[in-house]
Amino acid sequence: MERRTFMSSVAGALAAQVSGGQVVRARAPAPNIVYIMADDLGYFDLGCYGQEHIKTPNIDRLAAEGMRFTHCYSGATVCAPARSTLMTGLHTGHTTVRSNLSVRTGRRVSLQADDFTIAEMLKGSEWVDAFDEERAYVTGMFGKWGLGEPGSPGLPNDHGFDEWFGYLNQQHAHSHYPEYLWRNKRKETLYGNVDGQRREYSSDLFTREALYFIDRHRYQRFFLYLPYTVPHARNEVPSLEPYTGEPWSEQEKTYAAMVTRLDSYVGQVVAKLKETGLEEDTLIFFASDNGGTSGSSARFGGNRHLNGRKGSVYEGGIRVPMIARWPGRITAGSVSNYPWAFWDLMPTIAELVGTRSLRDSDGVSVAPVLFGQSPRVQERTLYWENYGGGGFSQAARIGNWKGVRHGLKEPLELYDLSTDEGETKNVASANPHVVQRMEEYLAQSRTDSLEYPAS
Repeated sequence: MERRTFMSSVAGALAAQVSGGQVVRARAPAPNIVYIMADDLGYFDLGCYGQEHIKTPNIDRLAAEGMRFTHCYSGATVCAPARSTLMTGLHTGHTTVRSNLSVRTGRRVSLQADDFTIAEMLKGSEWVDAFDEERAYVTGMFGKWGLGEPGSPGLPNDHGFDEWFGYLNQQHAHSHYPEYLWRNKRKETLYGNVDGQRREYSSDLFTREALYFIDRHRYQRFFLYLPYTVPHARNEVPSLEPYTGEPWSEQEKTYAAMVTRLDSYVGQVVAKLKETGLEEDTLIFFASDNGGTSGSSARFGGNRHLNGRKGSVYEGGIRVPMIARWPGRITAGSVSNYPWAFWDLMPTIAELVGTRSLRDSDGVSVAPVLFGQSPRVQERTLYWENYGGGGFSQAARIGNWKGVRHGLKEPLELYDLSTDEGETKNVASANPHVVQRMEEYLAQSRTDSLEYPAS
């Protein structure tokens, strides 16, 4: 797909008022933005998505007080590229980081100096209502980055984040009790974890930092990005409560406890927003970075009828829970089946805050959908590519049609998601015109990449 330049229309952000025969333009206050992201959380691991065993009361309350999306997608099947699409507003056919490792070198790939992120956009000065010169956001991130190693051009502080604390790469993030984390560009030793100790749980620390960030910046507009590392394996957690007495396996208890601990973090963030009087001024998004893994066992439902899991371009690998809550603005208890993906977040935020700083994006703003209005683009076209152990694969969604192809020369699989969410029946032979349209879309949806050659 050809990349498009999006210029925010800022619908709803500017209102016309008549005063003394003149039109006065007034702006609805731009919200604080909090984006909370779980790591490898399955679509069905939350109570509000049908989970019956794992307790998630705080996240369920977010859904009850906001909008729950049933067809939201990650930007990729695994960690690093999903975060790249989220930060840059470009899908995996265009974004810089398209897999966890370079296909060419086997090494990690970082964002480049000219990559433009949500945080950089919010630090910009091209606001629609130029009379307000103090609209730039304070930006903070606490959690897993995955888009740049030490000394690379892809560090968070070089891409718009005023402050950050966490892991730089996903391999380091496999330990929830690391001996060090990064604070801005400085390595910070966690003395409670040295010599095999397990006293400082990283996601607890991220929550502490997030609450402190909200406290310190309560009188400024802020963007808070919280990419937690739970419930990603390795499965470890300070306490198995409230599941200690359950007749489950140790892995099941640990996984459930990790999800419920994540839920407690969400509750703490919401409580801090209430305490500081910022609840009605803050838009919260909650999502997972990609599809679920085997950590969500058959007892918990796994991916249920969705085909595949993390690492797959089928629905089980890319469809994720997504909740948006903004009291007084988003209708409580609403549900939307509108299809959208991580790269849509950047233009959505651009519209909500009223900035013209947005550059090229593969996304569209879903702000109208958040407010119960008709989407500007009725039939979405969405694209993914993957470089897993099975080689290069592509997937696309056009309306309710889902196409999957494993290798550029392989035949296209076609599924009708309106009747077959589990992608069980390949209907390509019965729909040649749809197949042709899908193949044309796949062919134009990517640019060549030195690090990620396709075959």
